[in-house]
Amino acid sequence: MNQQKRLINYLSEFKSIDPLEAWKQLGIYRLAAQIHVLRQRGYNIETKDKDVINSFDERCTVANYVLLD
Repeated sequence: MNQQKRLINYLSEFKSIDPLEAWKQLGIYRLAAQIHVLRQRGYNIETKDKDVINSFDERCTVANYVLLD
C-alpha cells in the first residue's frame, strides 16, 4: 500500500490528521505533499489550524487536515 492509500484510509476512519499523527501512525514525513496530491485527485480536504505544545513546552500551531464529505 502506498502513502496516499494509507492516508485516505486513515482520513476515512478518523476524519482528520496532523503531521505528528501522520509520522507516527502512517510513516508519512511530508504530509502536506501527500495532501496536495490527494487534492489534485479530487479529494475535498480542508486545512485548519491546531494548537499544540511542543517538546520545549512551547505553544505552536500546526496544520490539521480534515476530509470533508
